[in-house]
Amino acid sequence: MFQKILIANRGEIAVRIIRACRELGIRTVAVYSEADREALHTQLADEAVCIGPASSLDSYLNMERILSATIVVNADAIHPGFGFLSENSKFVDMCQKCNITFIGPSAEVINRMGNKSEARSTMEKAGVPVVPGTKEPVYGADEALEAAGKIGFPVMIKASSGGGGKGMRISESPEDFMENFNTAQMESVRSFGDDTMYIERYVRNPKHIEFQIIADKFGNVVQLGERDCSIQRHHQKVIEESPCAILTQELRRKMGDEAVRAAKAARYENAGTIEFLLDDRQNFYFIEMNTRIQVEHPVTEMVSGVDLIKEQIYIAAGLPLSVKQEDICLNGHAIECRINAENPRKNFMPCPGKLIEVHLPGGNGVRIDTAVYSGYEIPPYYDSMIAKVIVHDKTRTGAIAKMRSTLGELILEGVTTNTDFQYEILNNEDFQKGEFTTDFIEKHF
Repeated sequence: MFQKILIANRGEIAVRIIRACRELGIRTVAVYSEADREALHTQLADEAVCIGPASSLDSYLNMERILSATIVVNADAIHPGFGFLSENSKFVDMCQKCNITFIGPSAEVINRMGNKSEARSTMEKAGVPVVPGTKEPVYGADEALEAAGKIGFPVMIKASSGGGGKGMRISESPEDFMENFNTAQMESVRSFGDDTMYIERYVRNPKHIEFQIIADKFGNVVQLGERDCSIQRHHQKVIEESPCAILTQELRRKMGDEAVRAAKAARYENAGTIEFLLDDRQNFYFIEMNTRIQVEHPVTEMVSGVDLIKEQIYIAAGLPLSVKQEDICLNGHAIECRINAENPRKNFMPCPGKLIEVHLPGGNGVRIDTAVYSGYEIPPYYDSMIAKVIVHDKTRTGAIAKMRSTLGELILEGVTTNTDFQYEILNNEDFQKGEFTTDFIEKHF
């Protein structure tokens, strides 16, 4: 087992990893930018190293500085969390050259599954259902338009290296295609330095269902059930829950089997997520694989009883999975609300600032993952998510009631947050029935 792990991240995920390491008796090292000098993760870790100014490019995305810090403090491994360098194959290669364990999949797998065109090809060869689309990447608008005509409109234009909704556009017809393609491609170049695109048929108003998998070095793959991530705004998830309210046991088993098949086809190791679209006729299609821990991993932990961060560490240390598929029994229902420092009434404008008073609710089945505290100054340089509120109950109805009660008790005074907006979603009749798809927010708000 590792003696010391450096966490190449910040915020609530850094705190989450530190706590898991502490339970395993592993020493931790936090890295931080100058803007995060007073952040909670720097205070909870055994050691903390400043790696640069506020800009992510000069700190949390600076591979050389992070590796230098790892070597100086003599850490065995790096946990990247999510975002930043978590899916950067170059960083994984650099870790290997420095004899540092990267807690995640190999660079080869990240490249294969991070490139959406190659991921589609891998899944097609394995027999996993995929949305009809281009088999090869496209680079020019003219060839892309020709491909879209063969697939049939509407189509989704996607950056091969995309994520988080960047480099994605929906085209309804040939008339709007060129403008949407050029915009998505320019966004991909700016965000990922890659002009590789692909086109797939747009599945209108589907459910977004993802399956959590864990896989070790011995070929063992276990799926831990699904999460319904259909409540989204501009392809960014807002509320996640497990299990999905509308899946039958037969469909859940079938999708879970395909998720395991997908992970094996990718020769995957560590924790990852297989994402599907589910249409109104119960057809499902692979769309992508996330080669990292997800923001919404706590809902799976709550219903499965498996600590995903600890599993990541075990796998990276060369140990077998601590559970087998027959051990997994999903219990009850869990919901997660992402609390962001933003103003929903002003187009979700970020609202950094000082938190004057913080009160975090508790009680049976309530979990708050956060790195904020009273007096904490939310910096303007990073993602606006400041907390995740997770609840668990025997039933979905009970979980919704518990979440409403919990949000009503949550106090984050000093900045504007989306807490009231989350409350409105929970009160919506269609949400309560489970009758919602990815257009829910656009349709109701």
